[in-house]
Amino acid sequence: MRHLSRQVPPKAMISRRRPATDQRPRPANRRPGRGLARVLSLNGPEALFLCHCLLVVATVRLGLTLFSYNRVRGMVTRLNARQCASMGELRLVAWGVAAAARFVPRASCLTQALSGQYILARQGNASNIRIGIERGTGEQLKAHAWLVSDNHVVLGGSVDGFAHLVDHGSR
Repeated sequence: MRHLSRQVPPKAMISRRRPATDQRPRPANRRPGRGLARVLSLNGPEALFLCHCLLVVATVRLGLTLFSYNRVRGMVTRLNARQCASMGELRLVAWGVAAAARFVPRASCLTQALSGQYILARQGNASNIRIGIERGTGEQLKAHAWLVSDNHVVLGGSVDGFAHLVDHGSR
């Protein structure tokens, strides 16, 4: 006796997938809770520096929400910073600010650049915030901010494809 299977109409099949409105795209390389596990695995000085960066990034983000850019920049650059930072210091600041920015909502490139400039200035290291616009965007204007110290881009990624507008340095 042969078993004959008949096809089930698509409406009769039960879908185990959630509706499209409930689905949120997740990056393939991120697992839920992984960031917190990394933070908890840091040693004492690293965790303390990350907490400091988190406080600075959150404060700068709040400042940019409440005040103008020029006023926040004036508060950030009021420290007298003259020396050049070592590559180790630049990497540490880049790591700390970028990691802290993941926990602060709407921490834009400008927020991160101002935060990094403040942290470097507290250490006595000079830096500039470089602001530029993307070339060839047509009608839509896309701006970006970088933190630059001694001609090294600390935060903000590559400057390729952007037209330089202005540098705002430490006082």
